[in-house]
Amino acid sequence: MTTDRTPLTRAELADLLTDAAQSVSGILTAEYPTAPGRSYLHPVLGALSAGPQVVGELNDRFEGFVAAEPRPATSAGLFTLASYASALGWLTESFAELTASVDQICTRVGIPTEPRNPVFAAPDGAEQDDEFDFAFSALELAAIRTAAEAAGLAPADYVEVLSESLLAASRITDACMEISSGLLDDAAYVLDEATDHVWLGDGPESLPTLVRSLLARMEVTE
Repeated sequence: MTTDRTPLTRAELADLLTDAAQSVSGILTAEYPTAPGRSYLHPVLGALSAGPQVVGELNDRFEGFVAAEPRPATSAGLFTLASYASALGWLTESFAELTASVDQICTRVGIPTEPRNPVFAAPDGAEQDDEFDFAFSALELAAIRTAAEAAGLAPADYVEVLSESLLAASRITDACMEISSGLLDDAAYVLDEATDHVWLGDGPESLPTLVRSLLARMEVTE
């Protein structure tokens, strides 16, 4: 079912992109309570818990944007549509990657049903502790050992999964920051145009920020 409406103004189109940018950046400040036994997952749990809701909300807004009549037809509307669609697709892909990374971590430590990987067995002697001690101060090592004990992992193994968690958190942080920044850049571009006709030419500079970023990423991987 569609809803009749007047075409959105440039200010309304810019607000659509700005609201989306704020929703994406909000993912990075989301908190989620972490049990001591799962402390190695703390870096990713906030984003992991908030992300699906944000993706769902943005998808609902996107569907409403393209379903209402009349559909976006002006240059400004099409530019906004391309920017929003790129952001939504990029965010969805990023959370699929985050989910896969967390799933790998959970599988390695035996959550929820997989048997514990042999590499996470408790150390047999002092050799592993000696190598592990070399990288940390006594205070840091004591904190790591306490956290590892609560998680049921050897200290070196705890550091390994925590490192994987931090890497996954870094990746989703970078993605959310770039998506949010791109949406804000595109909102400013739509809003600052002197007329309702945002120029969509043949050159790359006429494309939304996130579209250009995605094209650049594709060129790098080819």
